[in-house]
Amino acid sequence: MFLREYVPQSLRDAWRAVFEQLRQGAMSVSEYAVRFSELARHAPALDATVRERVRRFIEGLHPSIQASMASKLEIDITYQQGVSIARRVDGMFAQGREEREAKRS
Repeated sequence: MFLREYVPQSLRDAWRAVFEQLRQGAMSVSEYAVRFSELARHAPALDATVRERVRRFIEGLHPSIQASMASKLEIDITYQQGVSIARRVDGMFAQGREEREAKRS
């Protein structure tokens, strides 16, 4: 209600467009999750169900993390469970990178 009454439609449309294009990029999974949640508030129709919200979140992750989480789309998980799993997967990838870099030194 507040958004509809006090925020211009053009600004709400801009937020929705940013949400639709949101990708993890250089953000950590935690930063991406926060940004995703902030923008999702402005586009409730785009992630009307829990399953849709999880799907959109996973689609915006780095491809390597997406691949690790593909099976999660087949089961019903909450958004928070999806974020938690993505953080663990990202942590495992980071640890692997650190170990490879340490071996090079």
